[in-house]
Amino acid sequence: MKGSNTTTPAGIERKASERISTAKMKRNMFILSFILPTLLLYLVFTVYPMFKGIYLSLFDWSGGSETYNFIGLGNFKDMLDDSVIPKTIRNDYILVFGKVIGFMVLSMFFAVALTRLGIRGSGFYRIVFFLPNVLSVVVVGVLWRYVYNPNLGFLNSFISLFTNKKFDFAWLGDKWSIFALLPPSIWAGVGFTILLLVAGILSIPSSLFESAEIDGASQWNQFWLITLPLSWEQIKTSVVWIVMTTLNGSFVIVTIMTFEGGVDNATQVMGSYLYLNAFKFGKFSYASAIGVLILVLSLITTATLQRLMKRETIELT
Repeated sequence: MKGSNTTTPAGIERKASERISTAKMKRNMFILSFILPTLLLYLVFTVYPMFKGIYLSLFDWSGGSETYNFIGLGNFKDMLDDSVIPKTIRNDYILVFGKVIGFMVLSMFFAVALTRLGIRGSGFYRIVFFLPNVLSVVVVGVLWRYVYNPNLGFLNSFISLFTNKKFDFAWLGDKWSIFALLPPSIWAGVGFTILLLVAGILSIPSSLFESAEIDGASQWNQFWLITLPLSWEQIKTSVVWIVMTTLNGSFVIVTIMTFEGGVDNATQVMGSYLYLNAFKFGKFSYASAIGVLILVLSLITTATLQRLMKRETIELT
């Protein structure tokens, strides 16, 4: 009689509820077992250094001493008097705008060509375009230094073919040499955004293009009315990725190709100036303040882009 309670409708329902709860708990534990290690790594290597950097920016610390002298906003006041800081911000945003334009024009052109123009061997070309992404930034920097070499470089040698005398312009030794860093930066990373846009275009139902062709729409009209709006999320993701990686990572290509920021800090960016202050001048707290500046500008720029590029989501049924 005692066991009969489990055979009643209420008992059966309770048993089923217990099984569902147990299954949900096992599923959540399974998911947590994968999320927790990643979360711990993120907290240790991203969140903690970020807050540690903000903390250090309020002190005067050389990086090797055991004493921390609290100076409040002193490092940020020194930044206002530092004539190099405006140059670094300008150079960073020159790279940001130049890379966004270069990346998106080339990425969209090749993505459309590989998906909508019926080019043979498109899979092979995708691999070719992505290959520079596999290369180390160090390799890319050294390679393009040889391209820009005034005496033996490919670029000057090519231009010399069309001139009466040897062309020996110092591409990395000029006050506008920041613009010379755009081609290697774009060449090394455009393959990623091409693949991202290709994936977005391939997700668009082919019936939309077929209907547009039946209605007499040209390839140009199809691009503006179908391809561009329906791949907008991929475009927005690409732009934000370009901005974030440029503001936070362009110092590598700058350091490799122009050493300590070029002639009169012509190519100095915030990241490379942070590195110099920390590891050459021993001003770790001031470098931390520059890091906070990079963080703030990155957040402001990203938030602004998210707002400017916000569009109503188009749902395909």
